[in-house]
Amino acid sequence: MERLGDDVVGLILKWVENPKDKKSFSEVCKQWYRVEGLHRSSLRVLEPNLLPNFLPRFPNLVSLESPKLITNAHIKFIAKTCPNIAVLNLNYQRTRGFDDIPGLDDVDGYGLCEIASGCHNLAEVYLRRRCQVGNFGVISLVNMARNLTSLDLGGCNRIADEALKGIGNANSLQVLNLGGCWLITDRGLALLASGSLSRTLRKLVLEECDRITDFGVLHLREMCCLEELNMAHCGRNVTDTGGVAIAAIQTLKRLQLSWWINISNATLVALARNCLNLVAIDLTGCESITGDGIRALANHQSMESLVLAFCHNFNVYDLQHMVLGCRTLRFIVLDIRLRKWIPMTVQENISKLCRLEWR
Repeated sequence: MERLGDDVVGLILKWVENPKDKKSFSEVCKQWYRVEGLHRSSLRVLEPNLLPNFLPRFPNLVSLESPKLITNAHIKFIAKTCPNIAVLNLNYQRTRGFDDIPGLDDVDGYGLCEIASGCHNLAEVYLRRRCQVGNFGVISLVNMARNLTSLDLGGCNRIADEALKGIGNANSLQVLNLGGCWLITDRGLALLASGSLSRTLRKLVLEECDRITDFGVLHLREMCCLEELNMAHCGRNVTDTGGVAIAAIQTLKRLQLSWWINISNATLVALARNCLNLVAIDLTGCESITGDGIRALANHQSMESLVLAFCHNFNVYDLQHMVLGCRTLRFIVLDIRLRKWIPMTVQENISKLCRLEWR
């Protein structure tokens, strides 16, 4: 074994796929231990305070994940030690229940500046529930990480409209999660849609951003490449005006409108007419939708999944008409309260055409 060079040992390592086997590989001898470290591309860190002890062994990391509290000092050390990181997953994992949040010494804007300046290949950054991350850090990250394609800020409740102006100027971002960023308003969406982001973004999550109104939703029509939109639980101030505006985004494939209690058939008719590429739509809790709206989907040529939980203002004939007419439908969810009112023969017929689930 001692005659094998590092290159040959590295080639052998490429054939080892199981992480446990790779660990065993590194225990053969000092050379194999060193080579395994040089070839390691991903790492999950559960004890950030121990980073100085083990991270230098993995200088070629491409992906790093840590769900624990992590400080700016930790981030600075990571950026200095592993400059090739392209995927940084810092989504915080709660350990003591729903109210558990990272402390004041958790990573903030200065830490994001360190990682962005040290790791020039950053493509994906996940910061869910990092409550110290605010506008300054996000703007700095977007300005410095020119290759950024995915940014997750879900639950970062310090993010406001100011940050969206900087994000809107990104020219490579394809996936953006702003779920739970409840400070965002119509002004923020206007800023988001007015920049170069509108020409690259494919997935946008605005779940629980309940300050948004029809006026803000209108700006989403500028997103010319948008394929997936999640606006669940943020439709309190949105009506069919906003719903019809969304239907103007003809590139949409997946749409989440759960609990938009103020939209009606007009939105569904517009979606059926204009969003010809729509594959999945979730209308949970959209109580104002009736049989006419359901029937509008009958001739849709792409619809595969339809969720109608907590919707009950339609009858069995509306349902049959839609299922029989939409031949691409593969999955449908209905309100469990309707189960006893729909004849078993109808349920069986629907189940032959698509999978039927009750909620």
